[in-house]
Amino acid sequence: MSRMNRAGRFVRRQDDGGGMDMDMTMGSMSMGGLPKLLDFPSFYWAVVGTAIGIATLVNLSNSIIYRQRLSAASNGDARPAKPKTLLSRTYATITAITREASNASVRIPFKGRAFKLPTVGRTSLVVGNVVLLVVLSFYGLDVRDRWKYEDIGYRIGFVNMAQLPLIFLLAGKNNIIGFLSGISHERLNWLHRWTARCLLLTTTIHMGYFFADWAPYDYIIPQIRSAPLVKEGVIAWAVLLWMVISSMTPIRGLYYEVFVIQHLASFAVFLYFVYKHTPAEVHVYIWIPIGVFAFDRVTRGLYVIYTNVSLFHPKQRQAGQMSGLWACKAEFTPLAHDTTRITINNPPISWSPGQHVFLSCHSIVPLQSHPFTVASIPEDGKMEFLVKAEKGGTRRFFKHAEKLSGLPSASPNSKPKLRSVAIEGPYGCLRPLRQFDSVVLLAGSTGATFTVPLLRDIVQGWKEVATSTNQKSSIFSKPKGAVTRHIRFVWVVKSRGQLGWFADQLSGVFEDIENLKSQVKGLDVDMTIYVTCDNSFTEEHKSLLSSVRAPAKTNFRGAVEMVDGDPDEKSGKKYEETYDAREVGSEDSSLRKTTPQTSCGPDGECCCRDTVESEDAIGPATCCCCSSSPATMDRALSAVSSSTKGSAKQMLHPDIVVISGRPQCHSVIWKTLEQALGESAVVVCGPQGLVADVKQSVVALSDERAVHKGTGAQGIYLHTESFGY
Repeated sequence: MSRMNRAGRFVRRQDDGGGMDMDMTMGSMSMGGLPKLLDFPSFYWAVVGTAIGIATLVNLSNSIIYRQRLSAASNGDARPAKPKTLLSRTYATITAITREASNASVRIPFKGRAFKLPTVGRTSLVVGNVVLLVVLSFYGLDVRDRWKYEDIGYRIGFVNMAQLPLIFLLAGKNNIIGFLSGISHERLNWLHRWTARCLLLTTTIHMGYFFADWAPYDYIIPQIRSAPLVKEGVIAWAVLLWMVISSMTPIRGLYYEVFVIQHLASFAVFLYFVYKHTPAEVHVYIWIPIGVFAFDRVTRGLYVIYTNVSLFHPKQRQAGQMSGLWACKAEFTPLAHDTTRITINNPPISWSPGQHVFLSCHSIVPLQSHPFTVASIPEDGKMEFLVKAEKGGTRRFFKHAEKLSGLPSASPNSKPKLRSVAIEGPYGCLRPLRQFDSVVLLAGSTGATFTVPLLRDIVQGWKEVATSTNQKSSIFSKPKGAVTRHIRFVWVVKSRGQLGWFADQLSGVFEDIENLKSQVKGLDVDMTIYVTCDNSFTEEHKSLLSSVRAPAKTNFRGAVEMVDGDPDEKSGKKYEETYDAREVGSEDSSLRKTTPQTSCGPDGECCCRDTVESEDAIGPATCCCCSSSPATMDRALSAVSSSTKGSAKQMLHPDIVVISGRPQCHSVIWKTLEQALGESAVVVCGPQGLVADVKQSVVALSDERAVHKGTGAQGIYLHTESFGY
C-alpha cells in the first residue's frame, strides 16, 4: 500500500462517519487468524478473575483456620496455632515464603536519608498487570511494521475498555472484590489508583500509534480539528491524565473533600467522552462501571439512613437510649496535644476492633465526613474516637470541644452537651488476632486507637474462655474465646501528657488478667510505653526537668501520676511525675550499654532520642534528664514528693513499663517470636517511619529464623496501618 493510499483510507473513513464507527464489525472479526478484538477484554478478565478467585480461596482458608484453632483450643489443645498435618504445614510454608517476599522492599540511601521503594508484593501486582496488558496489546502483531500501526491502535483500544470495570470495582467502599478477598477498601484504593495509571499508559500508547500513523502526512492536527471521533478521544485522554495527576498523594491531600467532588465529576466527563468515542460493541464495559458505582452509592445511602435514623432502632428508643429523629448523639471532650475525644453512647451498630467509620457533624463542620478508627470495643456500650486536630474539620472539632469545656455547668451532675452526628460504616478488615499464639502490637501516637481495641478484644476473648459453657456456636456466628497466650504491647508517644488517652483502658487490662488468672492459665501481657524527648515533651516537663539532674550512674523508676499541679498549656490538665531515685552500681555494665544517650539543650532540656536496644536492664520507668547539680535534684524530688501526698491519682498500672527513648522494633518482635508456640501476629499503626521499620524487621526475622523451612520457627502474620488517607 502506498503512502497516498494509506492517507486516503483515513480520509474516507472520516467522511463516512469516523474510523471506529465504520469498523463496527472489527470487534467480531479476527486479524490474520488472530482472536477477535472482542475476545481480548475477555482474556484480560480471565486472568483478573483467576487472581480474584485465588484471593477468595485464601480468604476462605483463613476463615476455616480461624475456626479450627478456636475449636482446638476449646478442646484442650496446648498448641492450637501450630500446623500439625502435612497439608497445613505445606500451606504454612507457602504462606511464609509469600509473606516474606511480598513484604520485602528496597531502601536506597541518599544524603543521610533512606528512600523506600514499594514492597515486592505491591510492585508485583502492578508489574503483572502491565505485562498482561502489553501481551494482550501486541500479541501476534509486528510492531516493526509501520503499516500495522492502525491495527495495533485498534487492538489496544479494545484492551483499554476491559480495564474500566476493574477500576470502578476497586474504588467503592462496598466492594465486591474486598468482600471476596477479605481486603479492606482503603487498601484496594491503592490498587485502584495504579490500575488507573495503567489505563493512562495503554491509552497513551493507543493514541500514539494513530498519531504515528498520521504524522508522516502531517495529518494529526487536521484529524483533531475536523474528526469528532478523534477529538472525543483526545478529550477523554486529557481528562484521564488530569484524574491521575490530581490523585497523587501530595495533591489529593491538599483538600480531600474538594478532591472527591472533582474526581467524581471528572469520571463522569471521562465516561461520557469514552462512550462517544467507542463503538456500541464495547459499551457494556462502560455500563458495568456505571452499575457498580450506582450499587455502591445506593447501598451506602440506604445503610446510612438505617444507621442514623432512630425509627429503625425501636428497642433503643423504647429503652430511652435514643431521643428525637437522629440516632447518634456525640459528646466532644478536649484532651492533651490538640486531641478531641468524641463519644457516642449506645451506638446503633456493632463493629469489630480495628475498624473505622466515616463520621460527620454538619452543625460543626458542614458537608464533610472524616474516617476515624473506633477506639473502643462493642462491649463498652459506646463508640469512642480520638481525633488529632490537624486542619479543617478536625481543628474545628477540637475548638468546639474546648468551647464546651470552658462553659460553666449548671450543676456538678449536669448532663454533657451533645451534638447530633452521622456515621457510615464500619469499614476495614484484618484477620482476627484471637487465633494467634502470640501477638505484638506497636503504635505511634494516635495509632493506639487502632491497637488498644485489638488488645482489649483479645482480653475479652480470655473472658469468654473463663465463662464458656462449651456450647457449640452456629457456623455463621462469631467464634468465642481466644488462642492467644502472650501479648506484647508497645506505644510510642511524644509526651507523657498523651498517656491519659488510654490510661484507664490499659490499666483495666491488668486488672482483668488478675481476675482471670485463677480460671485461665498461661496468660501473659507485657506493656511498654516509650516517651520520645522532643519539644512537646520538654514543654510539659520543663518546670521539673530544669531543676533535676541525673548523675551518670542513676536510674529513675516510678509510676506516672495525675495530681494537682501546674496546668498543661494545651489541654488544661494538671499533672506532675514522681520518681524513686535508685543508685546503680558501677559494676552494672549492661545498664550503661542500654541506657539511652542524652544531650542537653540550652535550657537544660531533655533530649532522649536514641533507640533503646534492651529494656531488661532499664527497669519499670526511666527518664533521661539534664540540669544543674545533684543537690538541686534532691530538692526537686522532695518538693514533688511532698506536693503529691494525699492528692495523687495513679494513671498507669505499676506493671506498665515507661521508658524514655525509642523502641528497637527488631528486638521487641524477636523476643516475642522466640517464645511463640504457634503462628504469631505483628500489628503496627503509626507514622510511615515506624511502619517501615516494623515491616523491615518482620521480613528480616522471617528470613533469619527460616520460618516454616524446617527450623521449627512458626509463621508471622503482619498487618500495617499508616497515618493518612
